[in-house]
Amino acid sequence: MLDLRGVSVMAMLGGILLLTGCEEPAASHADSGAPSWPPSATSSAPADLPSAVPADTTPKLPRAAASPTGAAASPRPTGTVTSAPHSGCQNLTATSAVKAAVTAEYQRSFPRFAHIRPVPQQFFYGQCGGVRYAATRFESTSGATHEQLVGMQDEGSATKYFRGTAAGMWSYLATDSFPRAPHGCGDVPQIPEPLAAAWGNCPVG
Repeated sequence: MLDLRGVSVMAMLGGILLLTGCEEPAASHADSGAPSWPPSATSSAPADLPSAVPADTTPKLPRAAASPTGAAASPRPTGTVTSAPHSGCQNLTATSAVKAAVTAEYQRSFPRFAHIRPVPQQFFYGQCGGVRYAATRFESTSGATHEQLVGMQDEGSATKYFRGTAAGMWSYLATDSFPRAPHGCGDVPQIPEPLAAAWGNCPVG
């Protein structure tokens, strides 16, 4: 005959095992049904990574070209400039010897005017770069014939221009046009412009 106490113990152990088996699947089922939440972004991000910086949306302007330096930066304005060969032009006082030499050269060029002299206050004399220039009008003197007087009425109203030679002589260059150019000797190409300016464009009168 079986021992009733042994049966009771076995029955109790079987009930405990049965209850344990029922609870474990229930717990597993509960765990499997729970929603899976994503990990927090802040907790998963490495601590040493810098935070994102929004992109700069400001439009970039093109850079201005660098300003040139030196002489090219400031171009010089153009205009009337005295040329270097004539920079040494100067007005001079004509001596009686100079006037006589110039008169003699005109008489050699125009022999019919034997009795002439420069018109007072109308003799211009100067030098440019070692070259002498002269300009004057002439008038008749005593002893002039009627033909010479008539001829000098036309010739005497025009200014004559002369250039000194290397030998110390003079050579006839030109005579004023008729009517006279508006700028006087400033319009005569044989006379350097700086010298014509120093002479005041050789005014008549």
